[in-house]
Amino acid sequence: MALRTRHWDRRGTGGLEFTELGFGSAPIGNLFRAISDAEAEAVLDCAWAGGVRHFDTAPLYGLGLAETRLNRFLRGKPRGEYVLSTKVGRLLQPVTEAGRTGHGKWFDVPARKEIYDYSFDGVMRSVEFSLERLGLDRIDILYVHDIDVPNHGSRQNVDAKVDQLMAGGYHALERLRGDGVIAAFGAGVNEWQVCRQLAERGDFDLFLLAGRYTLLEQEALESLMPLCQARGIGIVIGGPYNSGILARGASPEATYDYDPAPEPVLRRVTEIARICADHGVAMADAALQFPLRHPSVVSVIPGGQSVAEMTANLAAAEAVIPAGLWDDLKAAGLLRKDAPT
Repeated sequence: MALRTRHWDRRGTGGLEFTELGFGSAPIGNLFRAISDAEAEAVLDCAWAGGVRHFDTAPLYGLGLAETRLNRFLRGKPRGEYVLSTKVGRLLQPVTEAGRTGHGKWFDVPARKEIYDYSFDGVMRSVEFSLERLGLDRIDILYVHDIDVPNHGSRQNVDAKVDQLMAGGYHALERLRGDGVIAAFGAGVNEWQVCRQLAERGDFDLFLLAGRYTLLEQEALESLMPLCQARGIGIVIGGPYNSGILARGASPEATYDYDPAPEPVLRRVTEIARICADHGVAMADAALQFPLRHPSVVSVIPGGQSVAEMTANLAAAEAVIPAGLWDDLKAAGLLRKDAPT
């Protein structure tokens, strides 16, 4: 099976070929529940058989576990056949099990503690460790991870981290790109504002934006998306289901940004689901495909922790969405009028 692809070549150096559907590897890092190596391998096999050739990971995911599972899976696969991204900004320090990061979030993972480090040396050390865990000699994309308010608590703290990055880690990223260890770099974050901030301060190639340009919210159209389009910056969309509510609907246990969904979000999702049903479209299918309507978006990377979830993502990528659905969502005020559809 072959998925649709999008070619990105901002720098005129040959660029990267993204499958429109990518694979976000946080779930195979035992996010919220432990799965076996065999289960993780089965999910990855399903993705590959379905045509997925874009894989995103990070040291944080399973505190190294996701990278090592990808190592086993990708070993023997032709290196030129897939695009792989990982992240910098955190170093993993061995600790006791009691002192490790992510109790209640990561299960059955190495005993490691995260340490934020956006310095030159921190970025270079992070890359070296990731190359070792992945078993590779190069990585296609490095994203600066979680340099945002949800992780650092305030805009003032973020500004300080951005200053640290631009004074140190940014120059490491430039060196790695110049030496061919990576083809591109950017940031992987949970808010669009810091993407705009970084784009205005440096020569960033791609942004991985989680949950902030979806069927449920499109505020990024106000400034970030036009800026990226003007500069040829590619956008990868993570969290297209806004942590599940756009896939499973507005049930009492629905989550939005991994917390219980507030009432206004539940009401909005209920209306989106109603209009999708009127068109005979599964809301999850519309949610997966909507971001790809924007010309700057090169790929969407939902997670998959089971073969059933991965199969559903593959089906959603191939679903036929009638143009009238987007028109009706806009008419109902549920989709911005300026959203490309």
